[in-house]
Amino acid sequence: MAIYTKKGDRGETSIFNKEKTSKDSLKINAIGAIDEVNSYLGVIISESPELKKSINEIQKNLFVIGSILAGAPLRFSKAKTKKLERIIDNLEGSLPVLKNFILPGGGKIGAKLHFARTLVRRAERAIVSVSSLEAVKPEILVYLNRLSDYLFMLARNENFKEGVKEEVWKGSSK
Repeated sequence: MAIYTKKGDRGETSIFNKEKTSKDSLKINAIGAIDEVNSYLGVIISESPELKKSINEIQKNLFVIGSILAGAPLRFSKAKTKKLERIIDNLEGSLPVLKNFILPGGGKIGAKLHFARTLVRRAERAIVSVSSLEAVKPEILVYLNRLSDYLFMLARNENFKEGVKEEVWKGSSK
């Protein structure tokens, strides 16, 4: 069986309900943004296998979110967000207190986690755009907001473990 169907050759795709949708629609853009986050998390796992367990769970959650956006009648539990919050709280308690903004970067994995955080923010913005046209489960937006916080803290933690000093932004480029 061939991987290609040729059904999308004219700039349209079918989503869960078989409805044809333009590939430049807000909904497809949002689903694609979720896919970008998921794929990039796979890149991070390939370079840091010790993060696989926690990131794989997030990847599965992102597949559920993408499916819901496509119209699948799935649920997304608030418990998933609560779990992220507990992990964030634990990480925050073990890291130096931040009093300023820090520049994204650090070691190889820390920098990639910072980039993944920005991809989540883009996906969140895309889903907010979709929510102006149709109802979006609020649990999804809350989860994505918390996921970006989690990735920020995970980046800080990875940099801390590697002994990479965070560079504070002083508010001026003089």
